[in-house]
Amino acid sequence: MKRKGLIILTVTLLSLSSCKEKVVEPAPVRPVIYQEVGYLGGDDQRTFSGTAKTERVINLSFRSSGIITLFNLKIGQLVKKGDLLAKLDNVQARLNYESAISAQNSAASEMNTAKLSLQRTKVLYEKGSLSLSEYESAKNAYKTAQAGFESAKRKVGIEAEQIKFGFLYAPEDGIIAAVNAEIEENVSPGQNIAVLNAGTEMEISLGLPESIINRVNQGMGVIIEFPVLTDAKFSGVVTEVSPSVDINTATYPVRIVVKIPSTEIRSGMAANITFQFEADKNQPKQLVVPPISVGEDGNGRFVFLIKEEADKTTVHKQYIKVGALSSEGFAIMDGLSLGDKIATAGLQTLLHGQEVRLQ
Repeated sequence: MKRKGLIILTVTLLSLSSCKEKVVEPAPVRPVIYQEVGYLGGDDQRTFSGTAKTERVINLSFRSSGIITLFNLKIGQLVKKGDLLAKLDNVQARLNYESAISAQNSAASEMNTAKLSLQRTKVLYEKGSLSLSEYESAKNAYKTAQAGFESAKRKVGIEAEQIKFGFLYAPEDGIIAAVNAEIEENVSPGQNIAVLNAGTEMEISLGLPESIINRVNQGMGVIIEFPVLTDAKFSGVVTEVSPSVDINTATYPVRIVVKIPSTEIRSGMAANITFQFEADKNQPKQLVVPPISVGEDGNGRFVFLIKEEADKTTVHKQYIKVGALSSEGFAIMDGLSLGDKIATAGLQTLLHGQEVRLQ
């Protein structure tokens, strides 16, 4: 009997010991994303995507046709103004030039013959051996021959220029951004051979929707970020705002110049441009909250209002009265005040009075 009592006592002591070792851990505090209640049309930021490029992009091409016999072009190549970049065989241009020289020589010979004839006719006319009409005819023949020579001479100059059109020189200092031809290729006038990025400034091209364009003006400052350049921000200024829409994109083209460009910014890089818009003073003040922050149950629409105390932060279900829905969110008619903090994510999992952590 004593042994049985000892066993029971031992089991009881072990149970009590086990209970003392079991520690109840507090539930983790849930992080929440929040937003302060503000006015409709108040100061806000909008970010749009654009593409970087140098201020001058020059498409290089020949002004005559032919086969490329010299091609000194590579992507990324630095060139100076006046550098010879490519050359054509210029066969047709040279033939035309030689033909023009021959025509000029023939015209010169005809002009000299007409001049000698005029001189003889003048002597005979002054002696009375020829009539006035014959003298006038000789003068007209000389003028015609002289005009023919002048025309032939101009033709020689034109054909000489055509030969020059077979040489492609760098029009500005810059970097070759693209190459669209190769040696021994037969090209035509105006055909794009290469692209030259010239100029020292770097600009961003982008399109803005009609809802924003009237809030953007020349000289407006912006913040520029490049996803590939981590943690780097650049200041920019709006230099051009198109007055008409681009029918291909249904947006208004805008150009922005980077104030202090960096060598890390390369043409073609994607950029994010942030505009800081000021409040519209003519618009009545109306509280607004984002649609994602508004929930609804059997009692109506609500938000989770965040209350901060000394030792903890909690959320409380706050029923609200909403007005019209705009692009910025629901207009608040009752239930909230300016500056109130409300949760903007995970409403389905929040509970009234739940402790949270702001993030």
